[in-house]
Amino acid sequence: MKTPVSDRLSPAIPAFAARRLSPLLACCGALILLVSGCESEGDSHLVSAPPPAEPTRAVTTTTVVAAPVAATYPAYTVPQAGTPAVNTVIVTQAPPALQAEVVLAQPTPQHVWLAGYWTWRDERYEWMAGHWELPPTVSSVWVAPRWEQQGNAYRFYEGYWN
Repeated sequence: MKTPVSDRLSPAIPAFAARRLSPLLACCGALILLVSGCESEGDSHLVSAPPPAEPTRAVTTTTVVAAPVAATYPAYTVPQAGTPAVNTVIVTQAPPALQAEVVLAQPTPQHVWLAGYWTWRDERYEWMAGHWELPPTVSSVWVAPRWEQQGNAYRFYEGYWN
C-alpha cells in the first residue's frame, strides 16, 4: 500500500519553505495594503453627498392656429394650409449660457446667419448649432428663438421668419 506524499515529507521541509517564503509574503502583504489604500486617514476626507436635485419638469403643448371653414359652421375649425403648429415648452430648470460659435464664410450675400440656441429634448437641454439659411422672401427678417423666465419656470419661444 502506498503512503500519501505528505507522510513521506519530513517535518523540516514546511518550516524551511516558510522561512524562505516569509520575506516574499511580507513584501506581497505590504504591497496589497499599499494598493488597497488601507492607510487610515482622518475624517476630514469624508464629505456628505449633496441633496438630490429637484426633478426637472417640462410641459409641452402644441397649438395649431386655425380659421373657420365657413360662417355656417362657426364652431368647426381646421388648420389652413401652411399654418405652422406652435410648440410651447415650459421648463423649471434655467437654460445654460449660450455657446460661442465659429461663423463660417457666408455662402452668398442673400444668406442669413441663424445663431445657435438651446432647445429642450428628451428631458434635457440640447444645443442647436447656428447655420446659414436663405430667407423665404427678400424682405423676411429672422426672429431668433429665446427663453423667457416666467416666475420659477422658463418658457421657450421658437424662432421664425417675419
